[in-house]
Amino acid sequence: MGRKVIVATCCLNQWAMDFQGNLDRIIDSIQQAKAAGATYRSGPELEIPGYSCADHYYESDTLLHSWEVVAELLRHPSCTDIIIDVGLPVMHKNVTYNCRLVFLNRKILLIRPKLILCDDGNYRETRWFTAWHKSRQVEDYYLPRMISRQTGQITVPFGEALIATRDTCIGYEICEELWNPESSHIPMSLDGAEIIVNGSGSYTEIRKGYVSRDLIMSATARSGGCYLFANQRGCDGDRVYFSGDSMIGLNGAIVARATPYSLIEVEVITATIDLESIRCYRSLIRSRCLRASQSHTYPRVQVNFALSNDEDIFLPSCAPIEYTIPLPEEEILYGPACWLWDYLRRSGQGGFLLPLSGGVDSSATATIVFSMCQLVVQAVANGEEKVLEDVRRIVSQADYVPRDRRELCGRIFHTVYMATENSSLETKARAKLLSQQIGSYHIPVTIDSMVSAALGIFSAATGFIPKFRVRGGTTRENVALQNVQARLRMVLAYLFAQLMLWVRGKQGGLLVLGSANVDEALRGYMTKYDCSSADINPIGGFSKADLKRFLHLAKDRLNLPVLNDILGAPPTAELEPLDEGILVQIDEADMGMTYDELSMYGKLRKIECCGPFSMFGKLVHLWSDKCTPKEVAEKVKLFFRYYSINRHKMTVLTPAYHAETYSPDDHRFDHRQFLYNYRWLWQFRAIDKSVEKLENGRNNESEVERSSSARSNKDSRSSSFTRPSSRSSNNSLSGSLGSESHRRGVEVATGPVIENSHNVHICPAENTVDTSHMITPQHSDQIVNDQVRLTLNSGDCGEDRKRRGPASASLSASGLCLQKARRCGDLQSASHQQHETSLYL
Repeated sequence: MGRKVIVATCCLNQWAMDFQGNLDRIIDSIQQAKAAGATYRSGPELEIPGYSCADHYYESDTLLHSWEVVAELLRHPSCTDIIIDVGLPVMHKNVTYNCRLVFLNRKILLIRPKLILCDDGNYRETRWFTAWHKSRQVEDYYLPRMISRQTGQITVPFGEALIATRDTCIGYEICEELWNPESSHIPMSLDGAEIIVNGSGSYTEIRKGYVSRDLIMSATARSGGCYLFANQRGCDGDRVYFSGDSMIGLNGAIVARATPYSLIEVEVITATIDLESIRCYRSLIRSRCLRASQSHTYPRVQVNFALSNDEDIFLPSCAPIEYTIPLPEEEILYGPACWLWDYLRRSGQGGFLLPLSGGVDSSATATIVFSMCQLVVQAVANGEEKVLEDVRRIVSQADYVPRDRRELCGRIFHTVYMATENSSLETKARAKLLSQQIGSYHIPVTIDSMVSAALGIFSAATGFIPKFRVRGGTTRENVALQNVQARLRMVLAYLFAQLMLWVRGKQGGLLVLGSANVDEALRGYMTKYDCSSADINPIGGFSKADLKRFLHLAKDRLNLPVLNDILGAPPTAELEPLDEGILVQIDEADMGMTYDELSMYGKLRKIECCGPFSMFGKLVHLWSDKCTPKEVAEKVKLFFRYYSINRHKMTVLTPAYHAETYSPDDHRFDHRQFLYNYRWLWQFRAIDKSVEKLENGRNNESEVERSSSARSNKDSRSSSFTRPSSRSSNNSLSGSLGSESHRRGVEVATGPVIENSHNVHICPAENTVDTSHMITPQHSDQIVNDQVRLTLNSGDCGEDRKRRGPASASLSASGLCLQKARRCGDLQSASHQQHETSLYL
């Protein structure tokens, strides 16, 4: 009597619409599974066409070619004496379903459609597929004639059923069904399914690595049994990276797991399962036995085949394994590196080019490329022939063998430091030192002549010569002069990307890498079409705080000591001249908010689905120890003004590695409009009313306390009782580290600008660095937006003039006041006061 079976699941680095390549990888996985003695093999979701085909699923060609791949598998000699399930789209009665197809020895046993589809995050499955709602029912599916000629079958079962072999019973889930509260593995297990198979397409998000493991452990702990989880690996043509965390669970433990963040295209993992251990585990849970005895029956497909054999006593059973979930900084070190490798080798290009400024963001991008080179060298050393083949094609050298990560980096990675008169020697030195430590092909250039030429054309056409603010220019001139530097850098970056390999006597071109983080994208702290506009962006899904932690890890893990200097450098865009030797631009001061605050805003906006009023309602309690309700209200208003004004930039955001759950990318993940009424009149009025109620409530409490004190202390009537404040007066705001002088442009503040006592001209900004000190009574020039110009009467301001009264505080025009104000209220209040002064008429 057989009792032990060897089952196999796999990670496949499939490529959407690459039917030939996908077929080759599927056959490779089947051959590896059979070589390991497995009698069952499972693969990822939609592995035949690739998961990210999107609207290609509408095309009949996609369904046709998927069936052609099935026909190739059925007649392949390796696909015998092993039960195989593969994923593909199938149209049944004019409805397309996401399916698993199970076959054995040139016979199709079952086509199992997906019961629960996923529309979360980047998933849009109901756009192309329909869920199967006929619970525990099967219908006849008429096979295509090319398949019938292979199998001799006219129809096969289509629906929700179990496979019953001579020694066990097998049930199926597809991806989202494991995550759903009503997972089908429970009723299938109660009806006797001992092995549950799940083909999945779960992509990576930072801090998400434990989820699938915990779900599989929970599923098998509650109901017993073996769970085969197969997941896609790599970049199959879109912004997401599939983690490849295939694993096998047994009775509440993980017994086999694929290698995380690997460049291996086909990885098969196997486990020897003792079926008797499943039966004993279940029989000991008496409450489960009671429910199982009352379970509703599933249709069964009877198969005259056994997964085990009579000589299995010599097979050692699998044992539970322990493994550690990667830290977030480790996920940044390896995930984007693998994604970049897939993109590079499949794009047909000869390497990367990065505008390297010596700041945190561009340095993080460069470090990820260096990590990719290390992974490639390790894979080649481990005998990965496919990786070696790809490297040789990329560098155009048939006998090349990469043995040193710095040497490989020098062949495929190019960095350019693009300086202007506003750039410092410190950032130039840091960029050069980093390039030396990672081995990139580095070129420092000066672009002042390009800037002068562009301004010369403008001056010749208009007769006007713009000047920086510190040299007597207006805010509009200051913004334009910063933006022209940023945009010319993008033009130069693409020129270098097209010609650098030509200069070095090599074939092909280079992919331009962007380096804007998710927080800056959320607030719009970037110039539209500057160096953040690139081919791909490996750090676009990570927060500034996570990138700093990543650089701390990479400093030691990759032996890059220069990263310590980069992390300790003052953050500045270096797009304005120094003011008497003092930096005019500091990132957090320019933005009017800290990176930690931006992360909080992003999570509340996207994950908690908060509008302005709901966000205020949460933050007024979360920040009660450091901010008054009025300060919280002004912070929330300021964020939503900038968010709404700059939302249009998300329509041209560089495709980025998706990693963060609050990503503002509107192409796949964050579907919101890009034209807003940035004054949010109704929402902000609701916030103001709440602030007024909160302050009145506190005043009433204070009055009660004072009157109580007066009654109990009649002899001290002349003294006044002051309620102690719960806010800390020394709550410093952590500054971001590193310079991004070659990427960012400028962006103006969102507030209206007072030009006279009668009219207010409001022009939402198109570009990045908003310095709050720009918008003051001393600098009241109208700010021009490339897209929208709104001219409003003073009565149209989104503030309650009668309730709030006129502004009386005088504000300093110098940016130095922002550097001095470091309390919670102070850094923000400096910008808020100036902002409010602009609004109060």
